[in-house]
Amino acid sequence: MVVLSCRGLCRTPRRPREVISEGSVTPNPTQGDREFLDGATAIARGALDAGCTFFAGYPITPASGILTHMLRELPAVGGTGLQGEDEIASIGFCIGAALSGARAMTASSGPGLALFAENIGVGIMAEVPLVIVVVQRLGPATGAATAGAQGDVQTMRWIASGGYPVIALAPTDVADCYHLTRRAFELAERFRVPVFLATDKDVVMNTDTVPCSAMASEPADWPEIPDAVDVTPLRPYGDPTLGRHRPLAEQLLRYTASSHDEHGQITKDPLVLDTLNRHLMAKIERRVDELTHIDLDADIGARTLLVSYGVSARSMREAVALVRSAGRRVSAMTVYSLWPVPESALRLAMEGMERVVVAELNLGQYRREVERLAPRDVDVVGVHRVDGQLLTPAQIASEVVP
Repeated sequence: MVVLSCRGLCRTPRRPREVISEGSVTPNPTQGDREFLDGATAIARGALDAGCTFFAGYPITPASGILTHMLRELPAVGGTGLQGEDEIASIGFCIGAALSGARAMTASSGPGLALFAENIGVGIMAEVPLVIVVVQRLGPATGAATAGAQGDVQTMRWIASGGYPVIALAPTDVADCYHLTRRAFELAERFRVPVFLATDKDVVMNTDTVPCSAMASEPADWPEIPDAVDVTPLRPYGDPTLGRHRPLAEQLLRYTASSHDEHGQITKDPLVLDTLNRHLMAKIERRVDELTHIDLDADIGARTLLVSYGVSARSMREAVALVRSAGRRVSAMTVYSLWPVPESALRLAMEGMERVVVAELNLGQYRREVERLAPRDVDVVGVHRVDGQLLTPAQIASEVVP
């Protein structure tokens, strides 16, 4: 059980990004209409523009750049950034801050994600709005810390005990890192749940030239969450809507990671437990279509569909160009919302297909999700690499026609 006062963390005033110190994530106006930056910078900028006021993390390759940016930038906008003694403490700090009204974020890679496991469950049960950036690297264990991979896809979905659903977004490039970080914060508050930003080493650490217009602020995907009404006592779990009530200054609230009633009191009442646990499942699974974020490049008459996400989707797009330049038809889907799986969109895209090719830097983790949705007469194959190297467009294109 956690009893918290929100003093000091709610509604922290923010200074405009233009006045942040030299060397910050601020665009350099002398560069004209283009910037040269990496995904870590874009994630930090997206977090700040989403109103992030708290970050805690521990250094780990390849996620350390995000930690560095947030420790430097948050004090400049009135927020708090700190390095915890380890990943367990860091996500714990974030949970406490989020329950006190802050918009909180942490970031790590494979071994750190494993240490997050118990507290991710806390976030699900206590309905904590929190953004968790996972910068995937080649594993298992220490693996190859400087080699990219996409091997934590299923881990993010099933990491917490109980099997309850999560939300995970997957950026493909620097601009995506910015926009999907902002979206992650909005979804975290709307659904009161930890939201993953499923990145990888190459997206976060590689630098790219990006048009400034691609990084411009845009309206949030969801309406602003209203402040809590002044009701005594405020029931932290009593609002049946998804919108989270912000804690009021100086008001004590009871949050818990144990099974609880609407007041946060621990209970074993079967009816209350059943209602609570079905709510944790339904609030996400009943809104899959609302959460779906994909890009479908449909080619009329194509009998092969390519599916990918993250950095591998960039190779997939180049493969599409190769195939079409050879006079063949092919469609392609980039998946930005990995979890919950965009089932309706995938089923619709697979209609009329004979072959589906899933490209990813693992041994077929997301391919399994496509296989369970595919019609029986559709051949689902995977293009995979686990040697630390990126998939090439030619590798993907070679699978279009077996």
